[in-house]
Amino acid sequence: MSSKPTVGQPAPEFSLHDANDRQVSLSALKGRPVILYFYPKDDTPGCTKEACSFRDFYGEIQNTGAEVYGASPDSPESHRAFAEKYNLNFPLLSDEDKSAAQDYGVWVERERNGKKSMGIARTTFAIDEKGAIAQVWENVSPDTHGAEIVDWLKSR
Repeated sequence: MSSKPTVGQPAPEFSLHDANDRQVSLSALKGRPVILYFYPKDDTPGCTKEACSFRDFYGEIQNTGAEVYGASPDSPESHRAFAEKYNLNFPLLSDEDKSAAQDYGVWVERERNGKKSMGIARTTFAIDEKGAIAQVWENVSPDTHGAEIVDWLKSR
């Protein structure tokens, strides 16, 4: 299990498929800021709130020159259904083998109701134009995270 990259470090490369089975890699996104957020599961209460928050602020995020990508272990088919159900307007990436989550240090042991299991720690990374980590948000509030990202992007 990798440790979480910190501000100033190069962002780990990833190459994942989106809901339309197109391959998206970090190296192909260089030259503009990328907001990469990891979330546990499609169509669950907190993950839906977070995705809808990004949806609602997507235009403002794009106005700063940044692009948003959500990533979870769900399949492209699951992402497609989730995106259609909530009119999500940004790509969701399928990390079914959890390789990106491991590289970003967000595939962790969690405890819920006294049971331990592996899962995604809800975390967002801002990656700058050169591919370095510019900011990390942990334990985010799903309801307000989109606005938080816009505020940060506008202040940099």
